[in-house]
Amino acid sequence: MLRFLGLVALGGVIGGLAALAAVGFVAAVVWLNDLLLISPRGRMMFAHPEWLALATVLVPSLGGLIVGQLHRAIPEGRPHTPTDAIAAVQTRRGRLPSRAGSLSALSGLVSLGAGASVGQYGPLVHMGASLGSAGARLLRLGRSDDNITIACGVAAAIATAFNAPLAGIVFAHEVVLRHYALRAFAPVAAAALVGHVIAAQVLERGALFHVVDPAIPRPWEFAAFLAIGGLGALVAGGYMHAILGVGRLASRLPLAAPLRPALAGALLGVTALWVPDILGMGQETLRFATIAGAFGSVELATVMGLKLAATALCLGMGFGGGVFSPALVIGTLFGALCGTLVGMAGGAQDTFVFYAICGMVAVTAPVIGAPLTSLLIVFELTGSYALTTAALASVTLASPIAAQLFGRSLFDIQLTSRGLDLSSGRSRAVLEDARLAELLSDEGVTLAPELSINAAIHALGQAGHGEAYLVDGAGRYRGSLTLADLAVMQEDGRGEATLAECPTTPRPVLGPEASIWSAMRRLQEVTGEAIAIVDEQDRFLGVVFEASIARAFLRYSDELRREEHGTG
Repeated sequence: MLRFLGLVALGGVIGGLAALAAVGFVAAVVWLNDLLLISPRGRMMFAHPEWLALATVLVPSLGGLIVGQLHRAIPEGRPHTPTDAIAAVQTRRGRLPSRAGSLSALSGLVSLGAGASVGQYGPLVHMGASLGSAGARLLRLGRSDDNITIACGVAAAIATAFNAPLAGIVFAHEVVLRHYALRAFAPVAAAALVGHVIAAQVLERGALFHVVDPAIPRPWEFAAFLAIGGLGALVAGGYMHAILGVGRLASRLPLAAPLRPALAGALLGVTALWVPDILGMGQETLRFATIAGAFGSVELATVMGLKLAATALCLGMGFGGGVFSPALVIGTLFGALCGTLVGMAGGAQDTFVFYAICGMVAVTAPVIGAPLTSLLIVFELTGSYALTTAALASVTLASPIAAQLFGRSLFDIQLTSRGLDLSSGRSRAVLEDARLAELLSDEGVTLAPELSINAAIHALGQAGHGEAYLVDGAGRYRGSLTLADLAVMQEDGRGEATLAECPTTPRPVLGPEASIWSAMRRLQEVTGEAIAIVDEQDRFLGVVFEASIARAFLRYSDELRREEHGTG
């Protein structure tokens, strides 16, 4: 009980630190946007149009140049994102490097401050996760506990950014932990609550936007909300694949990786000379898009398309930042466009905000893979049950359609491209991350090719094994032999023949970095007692016994069961 209460208290501490870091991060971005003439307020107050045009191009370009240099100090050459936090938890590594986390947060700050079309919530989530991981590392907690502290930091970041503690709790469980163990719930809830209190009460942070007393939609409009959900799934899929596609294209450009963000910044700045709404997070655009008549249908379609392209360009070319904020803006513009078209067809304009909100969740929920979180954000930001119910209609189609056509979320698609497939559950992800080197044994019987069959049978009998591994004088693996096959050759009168003359028995061969999951699949192909492990030069390193693989599977499964049921 004391350990559990200590974990809850630690969750509150991490929540407080993550909330303060999040508020400081957001305040720094706002200050930089005003200073560098990115925000609408800063641009309107600047009295020199020619210098404003020059700054519009130069600021994102120079910001991209700084970001590229920051990434050179990160081992992967890219900023860390919520995807890395999810991978750490789902594979039970539970450790996020502090240096990479700090540099990634700085990269996000510079990117957002310089007007890149990226989101703030991705850096905030990873920053909170890194603080949670640092706390676990400092206190030397176990794997289950450090996963919980990572989730605490994530929950506090979301609760602080949106003034939505319930959404923070659900996001941490829905996206990061992917289970709802009671043992994790209390610390995560404590972190989200502390973050919310600090943001809303102590620092008086306002909500993202406000909706006052919306009208009640007509029954027929729920069919329109469902249609927005289906179409929004396609918009979300286009958004995700545009980001991934630009990333693939960028890797083929004859341009050094640290210089790619600068090129993206220059292209963004030139485009922003005509459509400045695409700069930065676009919160003002999001707020205006919920107001009927603020934008025309052509303006909505233009800004939506350019915002999607600008975000794909910035993220794909290497700027640091998240995908959540741009998805909110793109989704709201899409919903507003649908509402405008319905109004032009004779529909009611008093429910315009419903269309904007439905579009927002229809695009956002598939991108982050969190339909419940998206609904709770709507409810906590607006306090409107009617708006939340309308959003539920859109999410009903948006998330399943996007999951079937594209994947559960952009995070999962990115993890799959890195070799971590979460579509079959967490247990498979853990086994794919566990390496055979952990199970390596030197108890396998190794025989020289010049040894006779009679001597080999005697050696196997003495060792009590039914298989042997041919290893030459240079230590290279030459094949496997079974006791049954050797006995048949002895009965045929070939007992004095050398093993080099014997046909080897087909057996799987893997490297030490192969996963336990791949070993399990290879064992299904043949029967045998072990898998030979060799290096890149075919040098024999040892064996991994089938029984060891089975025990590892049971051990990992039991650890996950105890963690997810709150007994670990």
